[in-house]
Amino acid sequence: MPPKTKHCLGILGLDCGPPSGQTSPSPLPGSLQSSATFGLDVVTEVVPGASADVVMRGDPSLEPAYVAAACRLVERGAVVISADCGFSVRHQAAVAASVNVPVVMSSLVLVPALLRQLSSNAKLAIVTADAGEFSEDLLGISDPAERARVVVGGIEHTTSYRNMMMDPPQPTELRDIEEDVAGCIEQLRAAHPEIGAVVVTCTGLPIAMPAIRRATALPVYDITTICRLTLESVGA
Repeated sequence: MPPKTKHCLGILGLDCGPPSGQTSPSPLPGSLQSSATFGLDVVTEVVPGASADVVMRGDPSLEPAYVAAACRLVERGAVVISADCGFSVRHQAAVAASVNVPVVMSSLVLVPALLRQLSSNAKLAIVTADAGEFSEDLLGISDPAERARVVVGGIEHTTSYRNMMMDPPQPTELRDIEEDVAGCIEQLRAAHPEIGAVVVTCTGLPIAMPAIRRATALPVYDITTICRLTLESVGA
């Protein structure tokens, strides 16, 4: 067990590290894994078997591994727990029930609150890695009227997606990420001009959000948004 770190953000990581003998590049400021993003240490516990493609499809058999990794994070000093894939929200309830610290597995946890925040005539856009893999259970919405206000788009046909789905994932130029996300939002807004806010679920995209907020002039939420909020709530 690695040494305990005081007041850290714990990340349940995907099982997609670099080849043996190689090290992962340092995370960029603004990313989920960077301590500079939050002003405190970030520690990760890899969830065995949780490759990106498996987590996106959904595999209930991963739940014990998520819970065990979350418990290890608490032992290491995590005061908030999140996850390195928005589709991990499927394990939100199980992980939250297993630890005594706040759990925010995905920016999708924000969806019910954001629908209440917006005008009843406004829509909420979800930008995800692969819209084809995005299923209703991820939203946690039972009211048909509220569901009708949520529109979903994906970046599955982009350079950003292809690189992040490689094993191991490959880096993508920031400009490419910005263009891929902006293009997805532009298509959604063309079809749904009443969009009033955006939730970005993919945890590899937050570094592009400053440019996306400037370009769209919309409120844009991602995994680092909810992690900052939750860390502030516990005084970390």
